[in-house]
Parts: sequence; structure tokens; C-alpha cells
Amino acid sequence: MNNYDSFAEAYAAENEHSLVNAYYERPAMLALAGDVAGHRILDAGCGSGPLSAALRDRGAVVTGIDASAGMLGLARERLGDDVALHVVDLSDRLPFADGAFDDVVASLVLHYLEDWGPTLAELRRVLRPGGRLIASVDHPFVAYTFQDPRPDYFATTSYTFDWTFNGQSFPMRFWRKPLHAMTEAFTTAGFRIAVIGEPQPDPAARELFPDHFPDLSSRTTFLFFVVEVPRDEP
Repeated sequence: MNNYDSFAEAYAAENEHSLVNAYYERPAMLALAGDVAGHRILDAGCGSGPLSAALRDRGAVVTGIDASAGMLGLARERLGDDVALHVVDLSDRLPFADGAFDDVVASLVLHYLEDWGPTLAELRRVLRPGGRLIASVDHPFVAYTFQDPRPDYFATTSYTFDWTFNGQSFPMRFWRKPLHAMTEAFTTAGFRIAVIGEPQPDPAARELFPDHFPDLSSRTTFLFFVVEVPRDEP
């Protein structure tokens, strides 16, 4: 399950220009990040590096981590030596000092974890006071529909989904949890919730993807959070 090394190149190619990634999720993450010039940013689950590249181009000093060596190899080709890259599993302790970053971005990665607690505690640790975690996940209302009969919305449950690239299927496992469990995980880890967002796709996609834009712009797909480390705490 979730073996990104086995389809790294195909996934990166799809992610680069797809409606959902390039014209919806990534622009939303960048809009939430705002002006990042001079910010030290950790891209947690950076994949092949498209978000890291965009943040770097906006003046941030970016560090990328990912559990997939194959994806990081593609990120290195894209980013050169501009971004420090490390093979790191988000379930493990992060190899960074306390308060090392101004921001963390976690793009479509937390929903791979059954228990967010240890990971959020580590992300909280490596952020300075006043620092932000900007995260996107599968919307819990959408994840709830991925099974018939419907699962217990209030339980944390796994579900599988086959991704297909070049005619070959790759099994993926995700974890869904109710909205209140997500917000409680952030606050338990010591964050203050600043934004819970359901943004619209980039209007430019209307002409590029005329058959699919109306659907994406009228239903929930991902949920976005900005959570902050309180300035008055260590």
C-alpha cells in the first residue's frame, strides 16, 4: 500500500498539470501561505517538489521531507541544490531543532496517518512561537462517502482506493476521521486554529477544463487548515 516509489514518475507528471492539484489544491495552499519571503519553511511530504518550488520562487528558504526516495529523486532534479531534501517518515521524530521553521506546509499528507498526534507534536516542536502549520486533507464529508454501506462517520476508519497510471493500478490506503477529531488533534498538539477553508479552484481552470470545472467548483473535495503556535508559549 501507498508505495510511491513504484509510480513516482507517473504521479509527478499527473500532479504537475492536473485540475485538482495544479489549479485547486496547490493555489489554495499558496494563497493561505501568503507572503513567505524570507520564511524558513518545511514542506512535510513534499513529493516531487512542486509546492517547494513555488514557495522557493516566492522567496522562502525551503526544506523538503518525504518518505519516498523515488519522489525525492524527482524533487532533486526539479530543485537542484536550492532546497535541502531528506528522506523522513512523518511517523518518526523529525531531524530538526526546536523552533527551526517559521512555517510548515503539509499538502495532502495527514490523511495517510491513522493517528495525527505524534506527527502534529513533532511539527509543533519544530515551529517557532507564532509559526504556522498550513495543511490540506481529504474533506471528511467526502471521505465518508467512499464506502457502501456508509461507515461510522464518528469513527477513525481506513479505506482503500486504487490509483491508475498507464493502465496499472496501485492500491492506496487512507484514514478518515470526523471534522471534530481533526480540530481536536490540532488543539491537543498545542496549536490554535486560525483558518478552516473550503476554497474554490483557480478561475483560469474554467477554460482549461470546461468539462470538469463546474463539478469541482460546486462540491467539497479537500479541507484546508491554518493552525498557529501561540506566541506566548515556548
